[in-house]
Amino acid sequence: MTFVADSERYERLPYRRCGRSGLRLPAISLGLWHNFGDDRPLDVQRAILRRAFDLGVTHFDLANNYGPPYGSAETNFGRILREDLAPYRDEIIISTKAGYDMWPGPYGEWGSRKYLLASLDQSLRRMGVDYVDIFYSHRFDPETPLEETMGALDRAVRSGKALYAGISSYSPERTAEAAAILREMGTPLLIHQPSYSMLNRWIEGGLLDTLDREGAGCIAFSPLAQGMLTGKYLHGVPEGSRASRGTSLSTSLLTEDNLRHVRTLNRIAEGRGQSLAQMALAWSLRDGRVTSALIGASSVAQLEENLAALDRLDFTPDELAAIDRDAVEAGINIWAASSAG
Repeated sequence: MTFVADSERYERLPYRRCGRSGLRLPAISLGLWHNFGDDRPLDVQRAILRRAFDLGVTHFDLANNYGPPYGSAETNFGRILREDLAPYRDEIIISTKAGYDMWPGPYGEWGSRKYLLASLDQSLRRMGVDYVDIFYSHRFDPETPLEETMGALDRAVRSGKALYAGISSYSPERTAEAAAILREMGTPLLIHQPSYSMLNRWIEGGLLDTLDREGAGCIAFSPLAQGMLTGKYLHGVPEGSRASRGTSLSTSLLTEDNLRHVRTLNRIAEGRGQSLAQMALAWSLRDGRVTSALIGASSVAQLEENLAALDRLDFTPDELAAIDRDAVEAGINIWAASSAG
């Protein structure tokens, strides 16, 4: 059956301006890091993407190596785009990235011009599109001149294969340098994608200030702390969870001290009439400098629950103070090496 989008899709959630650009993003965007590889049924993926768009989610975030296997999330997204969402391409923001390992050999990761531009071409082929809206340098490369990496982003934009340039997991200092290089080239830095959650607050130590000065937006990934802030682990490690599979969340992080903080945060969320995940998403958006929060979804029900966080974005000073006592670093920032460069 031909997909026809809901006519009221733009009345359901807020959109925020990305830095000082002309682009607005939904307050919550959908990331395809997990749940869109070949290990998940395509009909479930299709249902999630359709429902997200019907609810006003216009931004879909990918990377070259999302899967498994690598590349399959882009391939599957491209198929659903072609079969369902193609008439709405001009209403959709597609982002992808390159920086982590994608193929063997010296040209298959990091930040060289060779790798970034070859990867972008491969991503376009997998998705079956002529351009992406945002192309990111997925991580800082300490062994490649920043001018080369930013030059590749500039080239991607000038070639028409990307509309905007972004970076991910760069330190405040490297972000300022990258923005200056891109500005000199005439391709402004649109956005930075850092990890950020109540248990991983590193961007408050200077990055948000840097982005504000540079006029760049911020889209927070892993705002649910790789699942720790979903309430899933309040009473142990459920079978089938990320921690049980040993993917992006190690059971070694589920210490009694960390879980004590999570349980307290859960009680605060209950007092607000929200799930822990909903409060965590609302909290990540409390600062106007954060343009959007990236969520994953393994089902339509999970997608809808997380988007309902936007029904209650306000916090009282007392709530924020109470949250601050337990919103502490939990040692979960597995991307810290990149942002320390």
